[in-house]
Amino acid sequence: MARPFLTAQWRHLVMLNFEIDPAILRPLTPAGVELDTWRGRCYVSIVGFVMRGTRVLGIPIPFHQDFDEVNLRFYVRRMEGDEVRRGVVFIREVVPRRAIAAIARWVYNENYVCETMSSSIEPNRCEYRWADCAVGATTTGAPTELIPGSEEEFIAEHYYGYARQRDGGTVEYRVDHPPWRIWPATEYWLRGDVGRYYGADFAPALARPPLSVFVAEGSAVSVWPGRRLAR
Repeated sequence: MARPFLTAQWRHLVMLNFEIDPAILRPLTPAGVELDTWRGRCYVSIVGFVMRGTRVLGIPIPFHQDFDEVNLRFYVRRMEGDEVRRGVVFIREVVPRRAIAAIARWVYNENYVCETMSSSIEPNRCEYRWADCAVGATTTGAPTELIPGSEEEFIAEHYYGYARQRDGGTVEYRVDHPPWRIWPATEYWLRGDVGRYYGADFAPALARPPLSVFVAEGSAVSVWPGRRLAR
């Protein structure tokens, strides 16, 4: 396909990043990719952000252009010739629009669920709420460029998504955006029974303090149609 499947503005990305036992992630890792690590650590991240001006195949869907999302994700990589493709696998993605969840499940087999959501976005404070949970952070000052080789770059600079399919295969899709500027968080919070929401396997990791928290400025984003990896 010569054009993206989805385009939007992703803004005000709150990212809480936790170390996790890789044994928890291996059964969830799609075929054809391997876990990606930073300095020997496996990460899961809770990411909340705002989507604005969403279009599917260039067409705005009425009442489904502006909404919030919160996702739990981990990091993988695969080789394509000499190229290292670094990507993410989503454990669960929460949106407040049933049609968006249904399209994502149908097109990519991503684990989208629909929940009542709300958010508050202020110049130096962002919070996202869903179910009985909330994630947020405060910042100060101006955003800065990502430092090559930093933990923040590792978290933010993954440009592929990988989704396991019902038959055991894997779909790879590209996500294009410029590098994001970030603010380190001066304060953060993760409220509610988050461990129960994401399941017993993830509860211990999410109950510990995160290794890092930052807010990314965001940008225009293009999500391209997926392709199945060869078995």
